[in-house]
Amino acid sequence: MCGITGWVSGEKDLSIHRSVIESMTDTLTPRGPDDRGVWISSHAALGHRRLIVVDPSGGRQPMVKTYRGETFVLLYNGELYNTKELQDELKGHGHTFNSHSDTETLLIAYLQWGEGCLDRLNGIYAFAVWHENRKCLFLARDRLGVKPLFYNRRGRDLIFGSELKALLAHPEIRAEVDRDGLAEIFAIGPARTPGHGVFRGVEELKPGHCLTFQGNLLRSKPYWSLESRPHPDDFPTTVSTVRELVQDAIVRQLVADVDVCTFLSGGLDSSAITAIASAEMRKRGHSAIRTYAVDYKDNDRHFRPSDFQPQADTPWIERMSKHLGTSHHNVIIDTPRLVEALTPAVRARDLPGMADIDASLYLFSGEIKKRATVALSGECADEVFGGYPWLRRKEAVHADTFPWAMNPQIRTNILSQDLIHEIKPEKYLQERYREALDEVPELPGESDHEKRMREIFYLNLTRWMPILLDRKDRMSMACSLEVRVPFCDHRIVEYVWNVPIAQKFCDDREKGLLRRALKGILPQDILERRKSPYPKTHHPAYDQAIRRWIIAILDDPSSPILPFINRDKVRNKALKSYSSDENPWFGQLMGTTQLFAYLIQVNTWLKEYRVSVV
Repeated sequence: MCGITGWVSGEKDLSIHRSVIESMTDTLTPRGPDDRGVWISSHAALGHRRLIVVDPSGGRQPMVKTYRGETFVLLYNGELYNTKELQDELKGHGHTFNSHSDTETLLIAYLQWGEGCLDRLNGIYAFAVWHENRKCLFLARDRLGVKPLFYNRRGRDLIFGSELKALLAHPEIRAEVDRDGLAEIFAIGPARTPGHGVFRGVEELKPGHCLTFQGNLLRSKPYWSLESRPHPDDFPTTVSTVRELVQDAIVRQLVADVDVCTFLSGGLDSSAITAIASAEMRKRGHSAIRTYAVDYKDNDRHFRPSDFQPQADTPWIERMSKHLGTSHHNVIIDTPRLVEALTPAVRARDLPGMADIDASLYLFSGEIKKRATVALSGECADEVFGGYPWLRRKEAVHADTFPWAMNPQIRTNILSQDLIHEIKPEKYLQERYREALDEVPELPGESDHEKRMREIFYLNLTRWMPILLDRKDRMSMACSLEVRVPFCDHRIVEYVWNVPIAQKFCDDREKGLLRRALKGILPQDILERRKSPYPKTHHPAYDQAIRRWIIAILDDPSSPILPFINRDKVRNKALKSYSSDENPWFGQLMGTTQLFAYLIQVNTWLKEYRVSVV
C-alpha cells in the first residue's frame, strides 16, 4: 500500500511550490516508508510514498508514460488482484510491460480504456492520473471504498490526498469545521456520512466513484453501484458459487513479493481465510502461515459474556491454529498502553474514532509489522452475509434509525444546550438515515419483510462497513502494515446482495449461507460457533483510567471540548460505578467507558489539530 497526494491548478505555476508538495507527501510517510517520489510541472505537483509489496524495482511512483505523444502520470494506492489477466489482455492490444507490477498494469489499462478500465479492475485502490497535455486530472476509488481519497476544490485548484493530514499540510486548507462538521462528530461519529470530510470544504470521493477535474470544471460520478435483481440460482448452486467466490478472492489476495500472514480470532471469517490461505501456501511449497490474534492482559479473569460478545476467543484460536498447523503469535495489550494509544489513534485517523477499538488495532498492527508487511483479515463478512445481531432482532429491524445507533439520547444527554440548538443532533441523525434509505435499489415484488431486510443490508454495506474499513486502513497503515479484506471482493458483494434472505439465514443462523459454503473447509464446531466481534478489554482498570482522564479534562478550563458538552452531566456520569452490561450507544462494544474515551479523543483532536469552528 501507499500514500498519494497532489495539487493541480488551472492558473498557478506550481513548479515554484515544491516545498508544499514535499510537505504534503511527507505527512504520508507511515503509509509508505520504503520510497518517496515527487513529480512537478507548471500545473501539477504530485507526491507518493511507497510501501513495497510487489515488484520492488518496477513499481516506483509517480509513474510516467508517454502514449501517442502525450504524457500521463500515475499515483496509485492499492493492490490489483487480477494483474496477470489484465496484462494478458493488454498485450493482445499491443502493449508491452517493463515490470510485473500492478502499478504499470493500471497505468497501461488507463491508457488503453480510459475511465472504462475501472470496470475491469479487481482490487482495492485509490488513484490519480494526470494528463499533462490536456491539463486534466482523473481520480478513482474502489467500489467498496477500502482505500481512502479526500479532496478540496478551491476555484481552479484541486488538492487531494489519501488522508486528511495531507490536505491540512497545504497552506490554504485550515482545520475548520462548520455546523455539519460538528454534527458529524457529535451526532453520528465515529460514523461518517459518505463523501463528508468533516473539515470545511473537504470531501471524500465516494466508493465506486470517479472524478474528472479540468480547467474550472469538476465532474464526479458513480461507475459502480449495487443493483437489485431476481436471484437466478437454486440453493445448491448458490452455496457452491459462494464457496468458489470466497476461495478465489482469498487465493488472489495472497499475491505479494513479501510474506503474508492472517488475523485469526477463531471465528468463522478469520478461520475461513486462514484455512484457505494455509492450504494454498502449502500447495506453493511455503512453510506454515503465520497467524496473529489480539487480547488484553487479565481478560481471562475479567471477561464477562454478553449477547454481543458471547465467548472469549482464546480457546477457539488455539483450536484453529493447532488444526491448521499455523505459526501463531498472540499479542497481549496491557491497560496503560491501551489508554496511551487513544492519542496516536486520533493522529492516525485525523478524527476521533472508535476509541479503544481503534487504539487496540493500532497497537496490534504495530506488533504484527515487526514480522510482516501484509495481512489478510475477515472484515466485511458480517456486512455481506448478515452476521450482526441487529439483523435478527425485531426491535432493531423495525427501529426507525441506524440499528447500531438505537440509543442516540445517551450521547445527546451529555451535549451542551448551545450545541444541541446548533446541530440538532437527533434531527441530523434522522436526516442521514432517510438519505441512506432513499438510495436503496428496490426490487419489485418483494414482501415488506424482504424489503426491510434489503434496506438494513444496504445500511450495513454503505454506512456501517465504511466505519470499519476506515479503522482498518488508518490504524494498520499508520504502522506501515497492509491489511487486505477478501470478503470485500466486489464479486462476492454483488452476488450475495441479491440472494434471498431465507437463503442468507439458512439453518436459522446468522451467516447461514456462508457456514454452508465453508463445510468441509472448517471443522464443524467452528462452523457452529456464534459470532463474537473484535475483542475489547474488560479490565476495570481501563474504565477507571478513562474516568480519571475525562474528569481531568473537565477540571481544565482550557480543554477545547468544554463548550460542546454538559460538564455537570458528564461529571456525574463519570463518578458513577462501572457496569459491564450497559447498552451500547454505538455498535456492539461501545458502552459508557467508550463514550468517555470518545470524548477524550474529541478533545485531543480539537487541541492537536487546532480545530476552529466557523
